[in-house]
Amino acid sequence: MKPTIAVNWDSAKKSGIIDGDFYLADLLSQENATLKEKLFVLLKRDCYELDRNIDAAGFGNHKTAQFNDKQIAHTQFWNRYERPPKEEYWDYIVNRRDLLVPQDIRERKGSFFTPQIWVELSQKYLADVLGENWQDEYTIWDCAAGTGNLLTGLTNKYNIWASTLDKQDVDVMKDRIANGANLLESHVFQFDFLNDEFTKLPAGLQAIINDPEKRKKLVIYINPPYAESNGKVSLTRSDVQISATHKRYAAQLEKVGAELYAQFIARIYFEIPNCFIAEFSKLKLLSGVNSKVFRSYFEAKLEKLFIVPADTFDNVKGTFPIGFFIWNTVIKKKFESFNADVFERDGNLSGSKVFYSYDNERGRINDWLGVFKNKSKENNIGFLMADAPDFQHNNLVCIRSDKPKGHGICFAVNQHSLQVACIYLAVRHCIETTWLNDRDQFLSPNDGWQTDTEFQNDCLTSTLFNSQNRISSNEGVNHWIPFTESEINARDKFASNFMTKFIQGKLKPEASKQMALEEHDLPLQIRTTPLKFSPEAEAVFKAGRELWVYYHQQENCNVNASLYDIRAHFQGRNNKGKMNNKSDDAVYMELIKNLRENIKQLQTKIAPKVFEYGFLK
Repeated sequence: MKPTIAVNWDSAKKSGIIDGDFYLADLLSQENATLKEKLFVLLKRDCYELDRNIDAAGFGNHKTAQFNDKQIAHTQFWNRYERPPKEEYWDYIVNRRDLLVPQDIRERKGSFFTPQIWVELSQKYLADVLGENWQDEYTIWDCAAGTGNLLTGLTNKYNIWASTLDKQDVDVMKDRIANGANLLESHVFQFDFLNDEFTKLPAGLQAIINDPEKRKKLVIYINPPYAESNGKVSLTRSDVQISATHKRYAAQLEKVGAELYAQFIARIYFEIPNCFIAEFSKLKLLSGVNSKVFRSYFEAKLEKLFIVPADTFDNVKGTFPIGFFIWNTVIKKKFESFNADVFERDGNLSGSKVFYSYDNERGRINDWLGVFKNKSKENNIGFLMADAPDFQHNNLVCIRSDKPKGHGICFAVNQHSLQVACIYLAVRHCIETTWLNDRDQFLSPNDGWQTDTEFQNDCLTSTLFNSQNRISSNEGVNHWIPFTESEINARDKFASNFMTKFIQGKLKPEASKQMALEEHDLPLQIRTTPLKFSPEAEAVFKAGRELWVYYHQQENCNVNASLYDIRAHFQGRNNKGKMNNKSDDAVYMELIKNLRENIKQLQTKIAPKVFEYGFLK
């Protein structure tokens, strides 16, 4: 029925008006009259009434939205359903207005409902830090309150303030107060925290913010919005405008200024000093590369931190942690590390995990990779696609035949850089990405790896047979075949025997490049003797050889096929061009299963060296 309501929905959305509020007005109505008078939109029999307020002269005014089909579609729709729902569900429905808010608006304005299990846990942690009677001794301000669910369970309504960007959410909170929510109506107000001046705050809250002693007993308790603009300093997304806070603290925030929640933290820290900040957020401020500059300004003691899976929050996708932080800004301390409590989705404490700033390390893994970068286009056998140095971006790390346009980190692979490229890929893929390690940073290693040839050869093996090795003979000469023609009974000669010559130590260094290596004192040498492989690597080669042999028995085989080509041959692709997960060929499925199991064993062997050599803390 939406098209039959006389509203320009695109314009309305820009003004913060959503169709979900019309739905609430309809749902909580009887005989076409909304039963809750404090909602933003009300159904008044044959029209909607919204945006009610009192003007400067003291008169009430409002807007109306009519039906353009004489209410026929509306009547036909609601004749199918019984409404209103049972009264005991009304407050829950109103409180979950966030479920009716479109995803883009949620991200921009923070309309995210904090699960009650984490609300209760956060308040327990606050009591642990501030004392059992903290609610009577401290003032609490949720400056990104939404419908106020983060404040559920608090007992002293005289010490609670709640502000939100949208008038609709203010109306919802006031409706909840009328139905028993433990808040004061005079302490609930509309306020744009990132743009409005503090002079717009209620006098009682201003008195606290402006008093240095009272600020020490102020807790800013929030689950702020998390919209970002792809990590760019200039917010280019049309729905994420540059705030006054961002402009004011651009130098202190730098790249992390693209994160709205970082802007909230910045304004609180710089303009409400010596308070407590209790906030739910991602962990980028702790360890993100883009947050390093802000960490140099932000000095506060992290009193408590627990982390939970992000997807326990409604409509939040992705396997990463969300943390609840309690910062004491009275105590000036640069963040270096913290041992956080880990809670699983069922609310059970499962252990702890240390998070680091990484600011005192030798650099990230991409800094290390950059040392070996050679800009020459001569004799390259492929390209390593690197990416941001955390587990979150591991799925983008791969070996390709071509150099894609627009990719940030593209590392040319040749005989001199092959081992480094393979170490990079193997290190980033030998440990499974989970919600818990999603933000862990890969670092520039110590020098131990340089003399560990077994580790280097394990990484070479892991990369040759890794599913992230996307080399394809369809995109140029395949230099990555790890076997000779006779080993797999090939039907014809390969276009390139580069990889077997490299393994056999039969490649000679190119003079110009060898000179460049010596000038830069890089710890790389071209092997002139055959590589020696560990038993785990040998098992991978054996499993791979059996797969290649079977493929070359197929009538329509491509002599120069790569592992990626072989997988595509047997597994095929769907109508979107994506490779299928399985094949109808039972022999192939057994061979690829055996190969993957052996690769997993090899990766398990590599993993401890990743920590030993400092690629991960």
